[in-house]
Amino acid sequence: MSQLRLVVNGDPRSVPAPATVAGLLAHLGLDARMVVVEVNREIIRRPRHQEVTLRDGDTVELVHFVGGG
Repeated sequence: MSQLRLVVNGDPRSVPAPATVAGLLAHLGLDARMVVVEVNREIIRRPRHQEVTLRDGDTVELVHFVGGG
């Protein structure tokens, strides 16, 4: 199985290829409803997570929503 080399929140990371945004979130154990995803400075809205394919060298930023009161 090949690996993609990504930069996720500033840290180098390898993930199984091929990968979509949705696959990356699943691999990282993150709930798509609680995360904003940016790939190469483009915000990827949740309906597109399944269709956006990640490529070697992509930069991904993940911003987590934190509940509170």
